[in-house]
Amino acid sequence: MVILFNKPFGVLSQFTPEAGHKALDEFGFPAGVYAAGRLDHDSEGALLLTDNGPLIKKLLDPKFGHPRTYLAQVEGQITEEAIKKLSSGVEIKGYRTKPCIAEMATEPENLWPRTPPVRFRANIPTSWVRLTLTEGKNRQVRHMTAAVGFPTLRLIRTKIGNIPLEGLQPGQWRFVQEKVI
Repeated sequence: MVILFNKPFGVLSQFTPEAGHKALDEFGFPAGVYAAGRLDHDSEGALLLTDNGPLIKKLLDPKFGHPRTYLAQVEGQITEEAIKKLSSGVEIKGYRTKPCIAEMATEPENLWPRTPPVRFRANIPTSWVRLTLTEGKNRQVRHMTAAVGFPTLRLIRTKIGNIPLEGLQPGQWRFVQEKVI
């Protein structure tokens, strides 16, 4: 069994609440499933849960490098130069990220509001970038956008492999029929 969950902002990718944050135990998942990966509590979007141990191992093993797509709202108007740097890989914490797909994006039409909202500063615009990575270092997208001068304000994982988040509101989940990887 594989489940796609739209993890809300402020929820941990584990079943035990910690440090005042909500956890997965509040969303009515079937018994025996575990998160197959992580999203930080301040990130939103696609998270897979499954009762299939070998699948979890495969999803977490870097040698399989399955794609994960993120939509990041960044501080400032992202530039073509920054997009090129992101695409070719950037240096973060003594590590050079693998090349990825990076492109300018627009705010999705059906984007749910975030609670609390992203901070707004009238004199600093925001823009959106879509990144598809095949690796998953801790807080990687946030470190990457900061490394090119555009700190991430909001981060949403929109797709894992070929499984899009489309149609799920925060806190909603569905059983996955698609092949995962």
